[in-house]
Amino acid sequence: MIKFAIIDHEQDAQRDAASRVSTETAEKNSASLKPERKRVNVPKGATIQTSPRKPKLGQHFLADESAAPRIVDALGDISDATVLEIGPGRGAITDLLARKSRRLIAVELDRVLSAQLRMKFSMQPNVEIIEGDVLTIELDTVFGAKPGSLRTGLNFAPEPARVIGNLPYYITSDILLRLLEYHRYFSTIVLMVQKEVADRLAASPGSRDYGLLSATAQLYGRVEQLFTLPPGAFSPPPKVYSSVVRITIKPRLKSLRVSEAEFIAFLKLCFGQKRKTLWNNLKTRYDEDALRAALAKSGVKPAIRAEALPLEKTAALFRALSDGGS
Repeated sequence: MIKFAIIDHEQDAQRDAASRVSTETAEKNSASLKPERKRVNVPKGATIQTSPRKPKLGQHFLADESAAPRIVDALGDISDATVLEIGPGRGAITDLLARKSRRLIAVELDRVLSAQLRMKFSMQPNVEIIEGDVLTIELDTVFGAKPGSLRTGLNFAPEPARVIGNLPYYITSDILLRLLEYHRYFSTIVLMVQKEVADRLAASPGSRDYGLLSATAQLYGRVEQLFTLPPGAFSPPPKVYSSVVRITIKPRLKSLRVSEAEFIAFLKLCFGQKRKTLWNNLKTRYDEDALRAALAKSGVKPAIRAEALPLEKTAALFRALSDGGS
């Protein structure tokens, strides 16, 4: 009897193991048939799926209560304005914006935080929480002309919104460049960024910090570095200091007599290799004779580096190359 009992237990174990293998195989096959998760646009530019980036990455929430009013005040009078807040987080600045602005649109990537904010401000009709990535939401949908606004005889001129945000350090430049790309929708941009980035944004030509980001930002507006906050002003504290910068949108494209897309591409070429001279960066694209003539016409020395040139001189060289470059 004991012998048969042992055999029965071994057979039971073998049947259980086979059953588990069969179940695991079925689950894998089933999973392989499921459609891949894709980001889908929903009304007002929100996205159903979150970004593949980790939502927690780069989050340093403002903890200094005295700093929030100073940051909001940098926007000016917002009582009759629309404000776009990027990364409201736990709502330290959002509370003030909701009380002061006519309309607040807050874009939060973190699903949990966006749900908490939506609940918190559910009774305030002037506040709209969008769960999504500011790099992918349709800004034209959020701020552009609405259906019916282009009827004959109706002059639709949307009031420029104001932007405020505490940007994750790892993606600051991407967000800033997208805001500048859609500058037509904004009048003032107030951002809290890593101090090193703020130094670059506000740098003057010829200084060590002046580069492509400086030139691009200053092409679209006046940059001011307002004040700096220590790591202890945030939770968790970052390893660096943060600065608040304000960009008052006032594009210089017309005054410089340049076309936007072509001049931006030209700036990227000029700053392509920071240690190289302007001549060495530009000769990869332009004929040397045409480049030599354009440099002479615009009064720019071939041995100069791009970071030493003010935008006016860079634009003059661009125009000279556009007239005679190949």
